Amino acid sequence: MKFLFTNTSHFNLANMFTFVNITAGLLATYFITQNNFFIAIILAWIGGAFDIFDGKIARKYSLSNEFGVQLDSFADFLSFVLVPVFLVFQAVYAVNFSGLMILIAAAVSIYYVISGLRRLIQFNINADAGEVSKFFTGVPTPLGAILLWLVYLTSTYGLLPSEAVLVCMVAIGWSLNSKIKVPHP
Repeated sequence: MKFLFTNTSHFNLANMFTFVNITAGLLATYFITQNNFFIAIILAWIGGAFDIFDGKIARKYSLSNEFGVQLDSFADFLSFVLVPVFLVFQAVYAVNFSGLMILIAAAVSIYYVISGLRRLIQFNINADAGEVSKFFTGVPTPLGAILLWLVYLTSTYGLLPSEAVLVCMVAIGWSLNSKIKVPHP
């Protein structure tokens, strides 16, 4: 079990937590396809919890390495970009839009996915394994996912019309690559 605490191992403890995040994201995607949004959201939150702990474990046990940085970004893309966009598309857009509006919703969803991917790639280019800055530049993808989840909830409870969800998704997508400073927890 020494490999769990070896920073050169692809299967160290921090990366194992990241693999659980990826698994939760994949399962959430499946449940979205089944229109079981409740379980999908629970799985997304489980993935988020494992995302928090993978970084803490990597720093505590000096397990950070380039593989882990890339793996974490892949997990973030799946769990915090694709899953929330897919959830909003299936739960809000697909049931409320048709014709031109569903095409607009698809374009907005693609814009958000590209924005999230761009943010993660830029973060990786600027990041050094194991280093943590005091601020993020732009909204981090996990926070973007939380914001999309809140938008989904307000729409589900009838407080936000579907058209406003589109506007919110564009705004949150823009914020991912903005100059907004967000404190690092």
